[in-house]
Amino acid sequence: MTALIEIENLHARVGDKEILKGFTLTINEGEVHAIMGPNGAGKSTLSYVLAGRPGYEITSGSVKFKGKNLLEMSTEERAREGVFLAMQYPVEIPGVPTATFLKHSLNSILKHRGEKELDTMSFIKMVRAKAAELGISQEMIKRPINVGFSGGEKKRMETLQMAMLEPALSILDEADSGLDIDALKVVSEGVNRLRDDKKSMLIITHYQRLLNYIIPDFVHVFAEGKIVKSGNKNLALELEKNGYSQFISNS
Repeated sequence: MTALIEIENLHARVGDKEILKGFTLTINEGEVHAIMGPNGAGKSTLSYVLAGRPGYEITSGSVKFKGKNLLEMSTEERAREGVFLAMQYPVEIPGVPTATFLKHSLNSILKHRGEKELDTMSFIKMVRAKAAELGISQEMIKRPINVGFSGGEKKRMETLQMAMLEPALSILDEADSGLDIDALKVVSEGVNRLRDDKKSMLIITHYQRLLNYIIPDFVHVFAEGKIVKSGNKNLALELEKNGYSQFISNS
């Protein structure tokens, strides 16, 4: 199997607080990994560090993405290389139509790959087809990014971004946050359509319910800044039953 991302003994801090404390994980092409853990374990910090969000200091460790040093890349370079972060709380960007944002984002990636950029008509045809598959109306695509959208609509729009940009690694940070059961099913179905033997996913969640719909190949328990146990999908059921207390020190 071909390794897509290799994270080795990663330590990171914000200010004086160390949050990642020796995180190690390899994700191969086509694999779906789920990370579950209690609040404060560092799950969202991990997603921000991988995506290149400012404000996080890497103190030691390494991250290789497609064999390249991910930590030396800017946020924009990581996105063009194929790292995508679906945020827990997608931000609103007033004044920027969703379609315009998607077209410029996609063409930036195509240019980076040395491929031909899409003209307006080709893009419109593509985005309409992808949106229809995900149950997203044409009206939503015309609106400013996430402005006035419900929680479920925001998450579906992120799924559309994934479908259009086709990232090699999609990081889903609390993708089930704020979703009712119907919205969760819709978003999960959209994510599952994107799975193939090349694209990989890292799903970050508190709860097992999301993993009923997006079934992972591997589940990892993340506590106190690192992975403390790994297993298959049955580990998620164990966590749902017994909680995280056994993995948290009392000190």
